[in-house]
Amino acid sequence: MLEELVQLDKDLFLYLNNLGTPTWDGFWLFMTEKFYQIPLYLLLLYFFFKNFGLKGTLICLVLVAALITATDQLANLFKNIFFLRPRPCRAEGVAEFTRFIAERCGRHGFFSGHATSSMALAFFTGLTLQSRLKYIFVFMVLWAVIVSYSRIYVGVHYPADVAAGMTAGIGMGYLAYRIYQYLLKRFDVPTI
Repeated sequence: MLEELVQLDKDLFLYLNNLGTPTWDGFWLFMTEKFYQIPLYLLLLYFFFKNFGLKGTLICLVLVAALITATDQLANLFKNIFFLRPRPCRAEGVAEFTRFIAERCGRHGFFSGHATSSMALAFFTGLTLQSRLKYIFVFMVLWAVIVSYSRIYVGVHYPADVAAGMTAGIGMGYLAYRIYQYLLKRFDVPTI
């Protein structure tokens, strides 16, 4: 049963990965690169400042830094200690059929750190700001799904890596949201 699921994951990866075309490569490389997401992060920082003031924004920054560190370290722990599953761009029987366009290919892939951190940030910011910005939650989750899918497109993660990362990110983002709510009350931060 497990072998069948692993094979299905490989087959789905090859199908999705090979849908790519040179026309779309630039977009997906852009979406997978965290550096290019800085304008979005700055816009979110502005929304936090506008709605929660300086104290609420500082709490947010500390919490987001802790959230990103936690998601990154959790993904690395699973990838490099527990599962040791080779990435598709390194897996025998898969790599030779992969449309690999990423700049580099790490060693292990289960589960995706990009999927985890982007979904965690999406849930945290989306839930926190949804009462003030009507469509922010939907926008942020859609953004996280696109970032997560980019990892399949560029050839470095299987769909199961991405799905597991997104699931972990949802849980961690929701936990961060609850902690943020508690800290706002604890430090008597007014919402503007």
